[in-house]
Amino acid sequence: MLSSMTGFGRAEGQVNDRKVSMEIRSLNSKQLDLLVKVPGAFREMEAELRSWTAERVVRGKVELYVNSDPAPGARRVPIDEAAARTSYEELRTVAMAIDPEVRTDLMGLVLRMPEVAATAREVATEDDRAAVMALIEQAMRGFVAFRANEGRKLQQDLTERLDHIATLLAEVDGLDKGRADRTRDRLRTRLAELQAAVDADRFEQELVFYLEKMDMNEEKVRLRAHLGHFQETMEKEQQQGRKLGFIAQEMGREINTLGSKANDAAIQRSVVLMKDELEKIKEQVLNVL
Repeated sequence: MLSSMTGFGRAEGQVNDRKVSMEIRSLNSKQLDLLVKVPGAFREMEAELRSWTAERVVRGKVELYVNSDPAPGARRVPIDEAAARTSYEELRTVAMAIDPEVRTDLMGLVLRMPEVAATAREVATEDDRAAVMALIEQAMRGFVAFRANEGRKLQQDLTERLDHIATLLAEVDGLDKGRADRTRDRLRTRLAELQAAVDADRFEQELVFYLEKMDMNEEKVRLRAHLGHFQETMEKEQQQGRKLGFIAQEMGREINTLGSKANDAAIQRSVVLMKDELEKIKEQVLNVL
């Protein structure tokens, strides 16, 4: 069954005294393009989270966001009063020396100084790590389920388009049966209009060569085989987006050859419709994992 490269998963919970949320998002991409954003409290886990995520998402433009905020009731950041007084006086002295009339929120500047509201650098404990990994696993389950659901929609759409191409190919079969006779009659009519003297045997010989070049049976057989291969790959194999793209390219070659050999307005119309469906298939395949 198919999986889409478009995915989304989210999980949130409390880790120690912090509220942590995780989001995994992805869009289609030829390779794996992984962006990981982790807050300082869990910086040591960034490499582990990146590796763990890369193994499971396989391909796509993927973003993993880890957000961390103090949980309600969590301890407040302590203020170093002595450092605050010293910093405030220093800033006030400098400000007055530069411009006595200036009005600046000096206390706001003081409180943003690291030495005033400094805390020990947070380091994730083993319990924190286990809680974070549990959250990312929960987010990944939602992400994988989202991809699978989108994949089912993609497969249904692709199957309908394959069926339409098969229907159009059957129409080409019906039109192709009388094509040789129509071509022969058209050429004879043109020769009669030109009133040209033509050797009948040579005419039939050249006509046979011409009709052989117009024969489309091989292309029709190969196109049917590609349609079956495409459907079989969707149903039995996973992570085959690239393979489906290659099969679609081969289908395009056969359809183009049918168009170049058709020399018939009705068949050309069917070929144009097949090309239109194939272009839509190629667009959808770009989003298949």
